[in-house]
Amino acid sequence: MWEIFSYYGMRTLLVYYMTKQLLFSQQHASMVYGVYIATFYFTPILGGIVSDRWLGRKRSVIIGAVIMSFGHFLMASESMLYFALAAIAIGNGLFLPSLPSQIDDLYAKDDPRRGSAYNFYYVGINVGGLLAPLVCGTLGELYGWHYGFGAAGVGMLAGLAIYTLGGRWLPPERPKVKDLAPAQRMPFAAMKQRILTLAAVAVCVMVFRGAYEQTGNTIALWADVGLDRNAGDFVIPMTWFQSLNPFLVIFMTPVLVAMWTKQASRGREPAPAKKMALGAFGVSLAFLLLALVDASAQGHAHWVWLAAFFVLFTAGELFILPIGLSLFARLAPAGYAATSIAAWYFASFGGNLLAGALGTLWSAMGHAAFFAVMAGVAALAGTLLRLLDPAVTRAETMNGQASDERSRIPSYTD
Repeated sequence: MWEIFSYYGMRTLLVYYMTKQLLFSQQHASMVYGVYIATFYFTPILGGIVSDRWLGRKRSVIIGAVIMSFGHFLMASESMLYFALAAIAIGNGLFLPSLPSQIDDLYAKDDPRRGSAYNFYYVGINVGGLLAPLVCGTLGELYGWHYGFGAAGVGMLAGLAIYTLGGRWLPPERPKVKDLAPAQRMPFAAMKQRILTLAAVAVCVMVFRGAYEQTGNTIALWADVGLDRNAGDFVIPMTWFQSLNPFLVIFMTPVLVAMWTKQASRGREPAPAKKMALGAFGVSLAFLLLALVDASAQGHAHWVWLAAFFVLFTAGELFILPIGLSLFARLAPAGYAATSIAAWYFASFGGNLLAGALGTLWSAMGHAAFFAVMAGVAALAGTLLRLLDPAVTRAETMNGQASDERSRIPSYTD
């Protein structure tokens, strides 16, 4: 939560800071912003390798958090902007893949709560994303940019303190790749199959994110030009609709987790790829709703329809994104836990690029047609995920067998 708070808090202010304080041109500021966001999702690949091969996950989290905090505080100096952004990106590369890769080890292999744990992790992400603009954005706008950046740095230090003080409850560090005994290493053929399965899932998620990431782009534009935002005498600010998604994540997650835990105890919980496919189809249904509303609206559509969109959209999101993160953690080859999580975040990098390319169609076609295309993109991702279900199930079965075998082999610490 605190890491996301610091990241989104700084990101909320960044473009305003560059254009209003540093007097960058809009083109220059947008270029810096775009390169920074792309780098933020790219550095975890390198950080995951460093974590798995040399530092270990706990030290990577601590070192990454320290570097990120340093970067946030460097934002107080106008001349250090690029050094500050580089520090935050480098620290994130170590932090981001190393933290969630520890969640799976908190549970026994047969614990039905393992998959749902990532939904609660996802709640933390959304709480941080919800609070960041309210706290950092308000401080930056009303009291000065550096107060907002400073609050982001303090948030990162708070997360570091919680992680360090709670260290005794964390799972033991997994052996690094170089410390694995030959008998503990996965056969090359099995590892290849596992990697190919995860790569196929990552491609599906990239396609899904092409539609999913439109909420901050074309959906925001539609809220401005295609929506009747009047609620009596009050006009709902268009930015408020963006807060619906994290609010719904926070309140819907416990309900879904309770349902899945009950299903798991009865042996009826859907397989991960089936859940993810359902999530993609749910998001497709949400976009189809907007397509029908926009096509039939006489003038502006009522704001209730956008609220209904976010209900369907968020439900679908909870079936695919935290489930996919959990899947990448569980299927990580021995010694490559952080690298596997980094690959999941790299899918976000590719998905954001695709979303930007698809967003260019907004001005080239009618709004209803655009929403229909996004429904088709999400449905395509759902279809591909449903076709991948047998491969994912085989990989999970092999993973369970491999875990049983490794549990009978003394670890390198023994």
